[in-house]
Amino acid sequence: LSGLSSVFLEAIEKASMGEAPAFFVDHLENGQEHTNGFRVKTEPEHRDTFVQIGDRSYVIGGNHEGNPLFLGAQIHDKNINKWFTPTVLGTGPKPCKAYSAIVLKQGRILVIKKGSASDDSIWFLEVDSPFVREQRKLLGKEVVAWSKGVRRNAEKPIVISGPSGVGKGTLIAMLMQEFPSMFGFSVSHTTRSPRCMEENGVHYHFTDKTVMDKEINDGKFLEFASVHGNLYGTSIESVEVVTDSGKRCILDIDVQGARSVKASSLDAIFIFVCPPSMKELEDRLRARGTETEEQIQKRLRNAEAEIKAGESSGIFEHILYNDNLEECYKNLKNLLGINDESPVNGVEVEGISLPKEHTVTKVEDKILIQERGEATKNNMIVLDLFSINGGAPGRTRGIILDTVNSS
Repeated sequence: LSGLSSVFLEAIEKASMGEAPAFFVDHLENGQEHTNGFRVKTEPEHRDTFVQIGDRSYVIGGNHEGNPLFLGAQIHDKNINKWFTPTVLGTGPKPCKAYSAIVLKQGRILVIKKGSASDDSIWFLEVDSPFVREQRKLLGKEVVAWSKGVRRNAEKPIVISGPSGVGKGTLIAMLMQEFPSMFGFSVSHTTRSPRCMEENGVHYHFTDKTVMDKEINDGKFLEFASVHGNLYGTSIESVEVVTDSGKRCILDIDVQGARSVKASSLDAIFIFVCPPSMKELEDRLRARGTETEEQIQKRLRNAEAEIKAGESSGIFEHILYNDNLEECYKNLKNLLGINDESPVNGVEVEGISLPKEHTVTKVEDKILIQERGEATKNNMIVLDLFSINGGAPGRTRGIILDTVNSS
């Protein structure tokens, strides 16, 4: 935290002396107006926060005092004196008993859940951001969007495709074995019933067809397919959960699934693995000794179509030819920026729990969180928003969270 501006140091000094912080909605007088044009007021008996942007008031809040707070949103348009319940994009925060809300630039509201661990405490509600305005125009209705705040940046997920028998499963297994803390798989969703020993959330997310159909229509799935009357698919959230843990998510899917992921909002690396020749692929399939002649011929026909699509579709930025496994694996690591001289491991992010009672001060791109109460410690949590990137629906990454001594 070297090089802090004088205004930031002054804010730390004021917060440590117990002075009322700026831009903290729980402490603002009703109707207090900010210099940035936003207007914020609160109704303590209902724990609602009113944020006015132009002629619109955005209301965040929900239940009465003592009940868990459902962080929903409503919109009031002053011009026509009408209330709207907007379509909410992205997966929002779980209910909480109390929160702080700070207005940021570009129509975003920072919501900090009190008494929560750092991996579930920082959220952004986008109410008039460029993304929300675009979605409002596209969908023809009122829209707000939640985005979860995640510490530090993340490597892009990896989509690996290729025909059956090409060796992509072996390549992925080699990556997972050499770098177990760096890579991970997302847990897929399915509408089929669990089999013996299968655990929900471990082997699959088992769900109802009606629920999954709705989530597919809401754009929450990267790719999906119907197999024997059951739906299977990869949700955006399941990939993001792996990324939140500090690992790169690997998606092993076919060309059709890769095409769906390419058309989604996920920023990924797309790699297609080819055999050196169809003759070599046929020899590998026969060497397995697990399929009938009819099954082998079907796989070969499918493989030929997949290779043609993989090479000409424009989906894949990188094509690897697996004529030598060790050489192909080395090329794969090079594509991912991994080499033997500088091995890469997953980054462990130390957890920081926010105090249940705290005050919040906003100074430039920094949020200062100071514990309240008689038995408070001298520590202050500093949330740096300078390097954040991304946005709703999904994740806002690059948040820096540190603890400093306020004295």
